Amino acid sequence: MKVFLIGYMASGKSTLGKTLAKALALPFIDLDVEIERTEGTSISEIVDSKGELHFRKIESGVLNELLEQNDTGVFALGGGTPVFYNHMELLNTEGETIFLDVPVGELAKRLEGDIKRPLIQNKEDITEFVAKHMFERRPYYSQAKHRIAGPSISVEELKAVLN
Repeated sequence: MKVFLIGYMASGKSTLGKTLAKALALPFIDLDVEIERTEGTSISEIVDSKGELHFRKIESGVLNELLEQNDTGVFALGGGTPVFYNHMELLNTEGETIFLDVPVGELAKRLEGDIKRPLIQNKEDITEFVAKHMFERRPYYSQAKHRIAGPSISVEELKAVLN
């Protein structure tokens, strides 16, 4: 079984993904970690030096390699992964997709002061930025097979949609 956790930055994909993988006895794969390992540098450095589009090409290549190399796993994907290169169609074909739909206010609170994420650096109003970005990305996220909404999502809820 392949399970893909999608959603906005700070929605809990990596944190919940690790716990879900353990509960299901599946490997955990964090796309961002794999990109940084493959490239030998941080995502922030890639985006800063070569731009977001270059990063998205790398991201797509690493995602496709991971899908070929892994028959099972819980995958935590980057917030923008579903938006580019028909990834949602691919992910829905490959396995179970779950959209972690956390409210904008909660996401903004979690992201406040986070300096590791290049898309929110130097943003004066995080809530306004997140709201606009979520509006743009929601049509892609909404293509997921499953959606769990709320400010606090549990592993039990994730397991329940997979049964």
